[in-house]
Amino acid sequence: MMIWVGCASFAAGALAVWAWSWARGRQRARESELERARLAAEHQASLKEAKAAGLAEQQKFRDEQDRRWSERQHDLDEAGRRLSERECLMNEQWARLQRQQEELKSVEREWTRRAQDQNGHQKALDELEIQWRERIEKAARLSATEARKQLLADVERESLGDAVEISRRIVREAKARAEDEARRVIAIAIQRYAGEHTFETTTATVALQGDDMKGRIIGKEGRNIRAFEQATGVTVLIDDTPNAVVLSSFDPVRRAVAREAMRLLILDGRIHPGRIEEVVGKVSQEMDETIDRAGEDAVTRAGTQPLHPEIVRKLGRLRFRYSFTQNILDHSVEVARLAGLLAAELGLDVELARRTGLLHDIGKAMEQDAEGSHAAAGAAFIKRHGEADEVVQGVASHHDEVPHVGLYGILASAADAMSASRPGARLETMTTYLKRLGDLEEIGKSFPGVERCFAVQAGRELRVIVQPESVNDAQAHMMARGIARKIEEQLQYPGQIRVTVIRESRCVEFAK
Repeated sequence: MMIWVGCASFAAGALAVWAWSWARGRQRARESELERARLAAEHQASLKEAKAAGLAEQQKFRDEQDRRWSERQHDLDEAGRRLSERECLMNEQWARLQRQQEELKSVEREWTRRAQDQNGHQKALDELEIQWRERIEKAARLSATEARKQLLADVERESLGDAVEISRRIVREAKARAEDEARRVIAIAIQRYAGEHTFETTTATVALQGDDMKGRIIGKEGRNIRAFEQATGVTVLIDDTPNAVVLSSFDPVRRAVAREAMRLLILDGRIHPGRIEEVVGKVSQEMDETIDRAGEDAVTRAGTQPLHPEIVRKLGRLRFRYSFTQNILDHSVEVARLAGLLAAELGLDVELARRTGLLHDIGKAMEQDAEGSHAAAGAAFIKRHGEADEVVQGVASHHDEVPHVGLYGILASAADAMSASRPGARLETMTTYLKRLGDLEEIGKSFPGVERCFAVQAGRELRVIVQPESVNDAQAHMMARGIARKIEEQLQYPGQIRVTVIRESRCVEFAK
């Protein structure tokens, strides 16, 4: 019984589960149907919106294409109008060219006719010229070639005379004006500056109390003299000259140190290697101070602004150098002051002119390993120490070794010549003097037609006597200018040299 009840309960439960499942499936089916209907409605709405958007986009595209087409049509119409205008213009130009071509043809025909007429006239003129030449040759008894040569010779002779006369007048007037102005400027500068005459020499001789001092200077087996030469770098010459010792060295500063040290040793009387080294060291230290003071004193006397200490030290070394017995430091100060006076007269910068004049020979104080001339070495040295470009260029060009860029090199060169050539400034040796006179005469004899040459007035004038039958007056004038130019190019000399060409004709007859 219980089994049947259990079976019935199980069957009832299973039926209830089936009924619930069937009802649930029907509900899900209805929900799916509703979802499909909703999705279909949404799809239809999306299709309608897409279709509407596509139609709007299509209409917009169509409107844009219509607008572009209208613009393209308008551009084409405008291009067609311009082409039509250009075609009309080209037609007008073509017609104008046709007319000009016709006019040119007419002008060409006219010129052809005139050329033919000109050829006919030229032939007639040629025939007349031939007849005229034949008549002239018969009358003058000269051929055309000979007559042409004679005419050219006459024209050349007359032109040469006119050219020489014009050249003389131009040179004479230019010289008169230039010399007057130069005399005025130089005279004012010289009047405002008067330097002392220089008679200093470069002899390094030390006087002795007696000849017994020579033995003490030499020392035992020459140890004192060897120690002295090693400490000073100079050569001590002890010969038969009474009461004198000669010191020889190419370095003027070393020579000055050696002379002062020798003087102190002789006064002290104690001469041995230790004392020699002590005295030479002390004198060398004092010499450095002396060099600095000499450079500062030169800057003060020249009236320039302060210079670099290294430049001042090099200037001080010039105190011990001489050129033809003229002290180079005093010469530099003199050139600085003269250049400043010249600059003041010409309206230039006085300070730059003075600095250029003061430093123009500083290259002579450079060491022997400095490359180039003293002008180039000095210019390179002051450039390294900050001097102005005008001063550097003036120092480099004061001997015309490089082209002049400004006027300060010219002023330094002029002041240098004024300082070196004034009376008593420098003394030439006899050998140099005789060589300069010989070179002058050789330059004069190198020109054709010269008979004799004489250098007179201590080399200040060259007189050239020419052969009168070989050189005429015009050629003599040109020869004088040529000799002067050659002297300027080949010789170095202070001041100026006058060239006088003498052409003398003497006619001698005897009455019998």
